[in-house]
Amino acid sequence: MIDLALPSSWSQKPLKYLATYNDDVLPESTDQDWEIDYVEISGVSLSRGIERIERMPFGKAPSRARRKVCDGDILISTVRTYLRAIANVEAASPDMIASTGFCVVRPSEGVDSRFLGWAAMAETFVSEVVARSVGVGYPAVNASELVTICMPVPPLDVQLRIARFLDEKTARIDGLIEKKRELLDRLAEKRQALITRAVTKGLNRDAPMKPSGIEWLGDIPAHWSLIPFKWRCQVQSGQVDPREPEYAAMLLIAPNHIESSTGRLTKVASADEQGAISGKYLCPEGAVLYSKIRPSLRKVALYSGECLCSADMYAIDPGRDFVRDYLFYFLLTDAFTSYAELESLRVAMPKVNRDALGAFPIPVPSLDEQREIARSCQDVDHDHRAATDQIQDSIARLEEYRSAQITAAVTGQLEELR
Repeated sequence: MIDLALPSSWSQKPLKYLATYNDDVLPESTDQDWEIDYVEISGVSLSRGIERIERMPFGKAPSRARRKVCDGDILISTVRTYLRAIANVEAASPDMIASTGFCVVRPSEGVDSRFLGWAAMAETFVSEVVARSVGVGYPAVNASELVTICMPVPPLDVQLRIARFLDEKTARIDGLIEKKRELLDRLAEKRQALITRAVTKGLNRDAPMKPSGIEWLGDIPAHWSLIPFKWRCQVQSGQVDPREPEYAAMLLIAPNHIESSTGRLTKVASADEQGAISGKYLCPEGAVLYSKIRPSLRKVALYSGECLCSADMYAIDPGRDFVRDYLFYFLLTDAFTSYAELESLRVAMPKVNRDALGAFPIPVPSLDEQREIARSCQDVDHDHRAATDQIQDSIARLEEYRSAQITAAVTGQLEELR
């Protein structure tokens, strides 16, 4: 049990003495056609609260859609606790239902719900929830264990003062963070436009142009040829068993390891470390990796050596007519993505099949021009990453400051709020 250092006029009590929890649950007999506003763990964050609500019939909702939610409740995730999905509930509809992955806390009379919500977002509480969670891949804590964690209890007038202070303070901080996130979006749009322009129109703005005959590609330089993808590039076929000794130690790349739109690789491990058992593609050195599922995410990557990729990806050999980096950037363009999205809508699960990929008419500049275009795109990427990294660092500092202010306020460390 944590021991909070609090002002002498304050007390501390286990959460279960300050609130009830999981009071209302939908019965199995609920009308299947009843429309609910469903809140899932992934739709809640510590810094932004409830970010996503899905409207759906109860009959089509996940089996975990069971907890009734009211204004003033506090949602605290008890599964995947590392996500820190905690939120105050405001303006809840009569049909709001939360996942059973949440502990729905309902403050008792004499306890200000806003204060208790802020206290649940303090680092002292959040870190204790994470520490008490059990499991590696899917850490969880029982609701009955969670409500034994001690919470600070100042006098009611102080609770109200702290809640007002944090409402105003975090609103100002959140406003600054949102402006920086909007700037990130604008920078991403600018990067995308510059890359698409370079890869599909060339670097010489005075070059004569000709119609490509393709709506989403538009005009291309008159001296470029236009050839179906399959005539110049080869997609790897034939899967290997990742459990075999010769493949188990190889890096295994899947769509979830690739940052959307940028090609950055994150959290990649070997096939053995990932526990891979189903067939994978062997990617030769020099291949371009492209995710065939959900093409709107633009998951394309390069790896310096031989590796494995999941069955949800294509390992593409650029052949002799394409510079690898040029092909990488072409697959990220608005033009190719528009085509891929259109083709993917023809099937139930958004996916680009081999025939559709092979049929795409791709513009072919000379190899020297491709290298120049690729270098230009790399320069755009370098400048974009430097700018975005700086902004992301600034956002991280603001979020740290926000968290520190919440913790300091609800534990009585701010003199003016005691």
